[in-house]
Amino acid sequence: MSANERILAVEHHVPAAESRTRIGAFFSQPISWVFLVVGGIIGFLSLYPTFFLFYGSLMDAPLGVPGHFTLQNYVRAYTDPEAYPLLLNSFIFGLGASGLSVVFALTLAWITIRTNAPFRRLFELTAIIPNILPPILVSISWVMLLNPSNGLINGGLVKLFGLAKGPFNIYSIPGLIFVEALILTPLAFLIIAAAMKSMDPSLEESAKTLGSSEFSVMTRITFPLMRPAILAAATLNFVRAVESFDTPAIIALPARIEVFTTKIWREALGSFPTNHNLAAAYGVGILTIALLFVYLYRRFTSQVESFSTVTGKGFRPHQIDLGAGRYLASAVAFLLLLLLVMLPILVLLLVAILPYYHVPTWQTWSHLTLDHFRYIWATPRVHKAFANSLLLALLGATICMLLASVASYITVRTKLAGRSIIEGLIFIPWAFPGTALALGLLWAYIDFPIPVYATIWIILIAYVTRFLPYGMRAVSSTIIQIHKELEEASVACGAGFLATFRRVLIPMMRPGVMAGWIILMTIFMREFSATLFLYSPGSEPLGPLLYFLYLDGMRGRVAAIGLVISVISVILIAIAQHYSRWESE
Repeated sequence: MSANERILAVEHHVPAAESRTRIGAFFSQPISWVFLVVGGIIGFLSLYPTFFLFYGSLMDAPLGVPGHFTLQNYVRAYTDPEAYPLLLNSFIFGLGASGLSVVFALTLAWITIRTNAPFRRLFELTAIIPNILPPILVSISWVMLLNPSNGLINGGLVKLFGLAKGPFNIYSIPGLIFVEALILTPLAFLIIAAAMKSMDPSLEESAKTLGSSEFSVMTRITFPLMRPAILAAATLNFVRAVESFDTPAIIALPARIEVFTTKIWREALGSFPTNHNLAAAYGVGILTIALLFVYLYRRFTSQVESFSTVTGKGFRPHQIDLGAGRYLASAVAFLLLLLLVMLPILVLLLVAILPYYHVPTWQTWSHLTLDHFRYIWATPRVHKAFANSLLLALLGATICMLLASVASYITVRTKLAGRSIIEGLIFIPWAFPGTALALGLLWAYIDFPIPVYATIWIILIAYVTRFLPYGMRAVSSTIIQIHKELEEASVACGAGFLATFRRVLIPMMRPGVMAGWIILMTIFMREFSATLFLYSPGSEPLGPLLYFLYLDGMRGRVAAIGLVISVISVILIAIAQHYSRWESE
């Protein structure tokens, strides 16, 4: 071999040797194996149902039957003349609900944070209290209030003013938008209020020093600085509205208003024979829209940092003295609190103690009953639904927080080259509508080697897949606050990764993990959209039970069960608040 050939061989050998050295170093670290295991689990949870949703939409055979590749499902779905009203209704519903929710949230945040309105701290509870009610119960309560034939508000107005019929009709696009906006307002409030609290008041104070009025400061400085947060809240709520099935199931289906989620329901469950292939094609459409707007949401939230006015210097948000107008501001905030929280809870309380649903008269008060609560106590089906929901909540929240804790550590603390892959994989289910995810899971697990189809375990998989991002967000904020010196001290004393994670990080993360765990439990207790598609008679949780009791006209029983769920949620949220305070201390 010539000298040149030997040089070329050495040059070729060196990169290969370096590559083998890097690979060997990677696999010699325990954290690398943890990364591969956790990444594999999250990748499977995210990509497996996504692939099968597309697979089902491209097959010509029913669910579980081998078929052939076809594009006819997309042709049929999106060339049907009914597709255009469907798309239009979905966008009107999403834009209307998200826009109205942002208006409500912005008004409430401005009153509670930037003004001297009396009782403003009390009104901040609107961000917490609505979480005690499942969205389906909020929709049901407003149907009982604004039903055009026998709604409590309509009936009361007819009797009071002698009207021929009630002035409100909940079974309409405006009614659908109004109820969904109330459900989405707390989420928008959290985003907008956080941004409003973090604004440095120096810019507003400078404008006032130069002679600007409070209104001018608000329109020219405060709201422009808030624009990224407002757009982020609006975009996220648009996604949540378009993928929602709780409100459309109660209002849109009886009104024959077709949106994406009701169309998926009709094709997958509400028709005979069912057409899961066509439903999957609609599911791909709603997933595409959701992914697009979640991408926009991430862009807007990244812009919040460029608009940030927060420094290390402590400050208080600029507070506006409204003078006599502060009482009007409190009245507006109270009205929002009434719509968001008080009216739904009061109507459920009333209907739960009425012998049958009707507009109350003076004679009604002598016939109040607790029979609906006795039904809960005496009915095995209700007991089984509570047991199933509690099992799903306990196991689902535990698995979510375990995966989230390890995944958050990898993405926040380590320098592994592939850690961004985990963030991307977790991003997918965050955008996955519940109905589309359920369809993907049906196709994915019908022939799965492990028998989870038509069992409670497929619901558990759906919960963990869809809500893992919520757990990761809760844990990530906790890990960021933990000093690296603690880990370094543990490693310096000879502890490995597993010992450090178990004996140092987990105890330090415990408050945030526990708070996230309890919040996930409350979400799992009231989950409905995916559950309705996945449950079987032996694994019925509370969401489908409430829906079918409502369809059977058992409104008193629905209200009583809803109140019990709310009490359980109050207890869980109170514990979460306790752990959150412990964490901040």
